[in-house]
Amino acid sequence: MKKKMRDSSLKGWLYLLPAVLFLGFFMVYPLVDVFVYSFEEGYNFASQTYFGTGVYNYSYILHDPYFLQAVKNTFILVVITVPLSTGIALLISVGLNSITVFRNFLQTVYFLPYVTNTLVVGLVFMILFKKTAYSDGLVNLFINWFGGSSVDFIEGPYWAKMFVLCFYTIWIVMPFKILILTSALASVNEDYYKAARVDGTSKFRIFTRITLPMISPMIFYLVITGFIGAFKAYSDAVALFGTDLNAAEMNTIVGYVYDMLYGDSGGYPSYASAAAVILFVIVLTITCINLLISKKKVVTLE
Repeated sequence: MKKKMRDSSLKGWLYLLPAVLFLGFFMVYPLVDVFVYSFEEGYNFASQTYFGTGVYNYSYILHDPYFLQAVKNTFILVVITVPLSTGIALLISVGLNSITVFRNFLQTVYFLPYVTNTLVVGLVFMILFKKTAYSDGLVNLFINWFGGSSVDFIEGPYWAKMFVLCFYTIWIVMPFKILILTSALASVNEDYYKAARVDGTSKFRIFTRITLPMISPMIFYLVITGFIGAFKAYSDAVALFGTDLNAAEMNTIVGYVYDMLYGDSGGYPSYASAAAVILFVIVLTITCINLLISKKKVVTLE
């Protein structure tokens, strides 16, 4: 019996071996490599040499105003877009779940932004928000109609640019969240709703006491993946403000890492590695906190 169990276990590991090798080579090894680079001062790709080891790389980027600006932008983006996109997606999903006519059509319409190229969507947003020599943009047209003054959302004040970036990010991520939450709502057992209606429970109480707890695993899944995705934001900012994000004061942590490697200030893999390690620690910490909270708040069905 023991020999049979050992053979079965060995066979299982053999099945897993390709995936383990793939993850080890493309995920674990690069992570360890980046961690080592982050302590090598003055590392040179061409000669594979460095002149010392220590924490200078971390000290440098933590005092670099461009990195601090990138951290600020990233945290603002995370704090605003993740709760808003999840909340709006939940409201839309509840609305879609409550109708029967054209439900599939509306789900398709809401999902379209997700399959559209982000740069194309960014171009559309630039047309809507950017002031040019010929037009102030469609959004400013509406602002003028209500008596407000035009605002340059692309090259103007910081708050205006951050508003567009958050709006754009919410627009991009919301379709996927709507799809997930709509599926979660459809999977809730109707017997719970029937029992609540028999007892005369109000719709709001049904939503807060039945619907939300039953779909809480999906909500926390979207929150966790939303945090991770928002911390990795880069293409969104490029689509709106171009590649020189430092000049626009709209760079993100991932954008800073890219600039240190390949941008105008590129050629500094040690600084880029240190910034990447800090980003990894931030994302890991927030993910662990979310997982701890989810153990207390998420409903698990036996």
